[in-house]
Amino acid sequence: MRQSGMMALLLAVLGSVPVVAADEFALLKTERIGPLRIDLPEGEVERSIACKPRRGPVTRWEADGDYHQEWAYPDCGITLDMGTATPKNRQTIRAITLTRPSPWKTRRGIGIGGTEREVVAAYGRDREPKTSVPGKRLVAGTVYGGLVFTFHRGRVTRIFLGAAAE
Repeated sequence: MRQSGMMALLLAVLGSVPVVAADEFALLKTERIGPLRIDLPEGEVERSIACKPRRGPVTRWEADGDYHQEWAYPDCGITLDMGTATPKNRQTIRAITLTRPSPWKTRRGIGIGGTEREVVAAYGRDREPKTSVPGKRLVAGTVYGGLVFTFHRGRVTRIFLGAAAE
């Protein structure tokens, strides 16, 4: 078989092999905000945050069937979605929201008050184009598991780590 025939055969075979997508939740699994990360156990959360939490009621979500509780730390600019599969299990972080006055930053150095330009430089290669809106929001990873930066006048006003959609 001639070289061009071999190349055509190789391309035909490769074209029929499904492409394995990169882990769409990789960012969710590796990202941190200050000392916090997804799945951090409640005991470590309590040791990591100096402010006192306001804990909401434990409710069962129909979307995932798990039990969730909001832990809000307004003096620290942190709100956590804590969750567990059963009400008797210890809770872990399911989502993190950062607002002012939090001084904490993401693993790539972005915090509240950072610029949109800094966010794009740090997370632009992970940007989800369908849900990101320049000047308003940059989604790094996916809305099903990633970071969402919210902007006002070119500055970060909110950072969310978790699943923003089911």
